[in-house]
Amino acid sequence: MDFYHALAAIDPATGLVNAVIDTPRGSNGKYKHDPETGLFRLSKLLPLGAYFPYNFGFVPQTRGADGDELDILVIMDEPLHIGAVVPVRVIGVLRSEQSEGEGSPAFRNDRLLGVLETRHNPPEIRHYKDLPPQRLAEIEHFFLSYNLMEGRPFKSLGRGGPEEALKLIREHTVAGVAQLS
Repeated sequence: MDFYHALAAIDPATGLVNAVIDTPRGSNGKYKHDPETGLFRLSKLLPLGAYFPYNFGFVPQTRGADGDELDILVIMDEPLHIGAVVPVRVIGVLRSEQSEGEGSPAFRNDRLLGVLETRHNPPEIRHYKDLPPQRLAEIEHFFLSYNLMEGRPFKSLGRGGPEEALKLIREHTVAGVAQLS
């Protein structure tokens, strides 16, 4: 197990979620963490004109239905470095279902939404409903178009608030890690 996967999903001292950034805001390259080597590798390039609207990453010590860690989009203006670990207040979840291609079975692949929170950077946004409706629609459209460009059917199943997002993290925390409060 490498450094990133040794981190707790939720910091017991603060109650904030640890987010590991694998793809910075504005990147048209999608990076993926390789736990065997500890490196972040370029996994694909998005089509011309497409880029990640915010910092994208994963919550360590979790496992989703797709076999990967839970995805998290950290909504902030500043692009972060690949491999940065940031304390995040989850503000909601975009419920979604996708498959690996036409004819393959669909599975849940929700996207958590969060904002940076530190002692010096308290978040102004505490719930996804604090975001402008247009921004939420654009984020959902990004995930829809990103998956369609990959040939993966994608369906939005609605939105959930911070409590649902935290429950999702707790339910998908890998067995054998510290209990979350």
